[in-house]
Amino acid sequence: MEHVIDAKGRALGRVASEAAAILLAKNTTTVAKNVVANVKVRVTNASGLAITDKKMKQKRYHSHSGYLGNAKSLTLSQVIEKKGHADAIERAVKGMLPTNTLRDKRLKNLIIED
Repeated sequence: MEHVIDAKGRALGRVASEAAAILLAKNTTTVAKNVVANVKVRVTNASGLAITDKKMKQKRYHSHSGYLGNAKSLTLSQVIEKKGHADAIERAVKGMLPTNTLRDKRLKNLIIED
């Protein structure tokens, strides 16, 4: 089953939480934590997200390789500039899914279009 979410004029978190709930099959009667649901989520108009200037400057994504002095931090505006709106949505949805072996399999069912 395929669900379509239109992101035009909507906040990043609202779109991501709706997509995460569908990927987890929360809207069906057969919810199972140990099974990847047979659903596809298509997010359209990703470049039309309503993101405020304050959020673009203050939201930060952190990463660390494990080596000393190798902590990296990017703002939301830098992520969108380098990788596009699709990466921002994917990071938000990934953060809302449970951290287990099924997370990457569920993320493969997320399709983001600009």
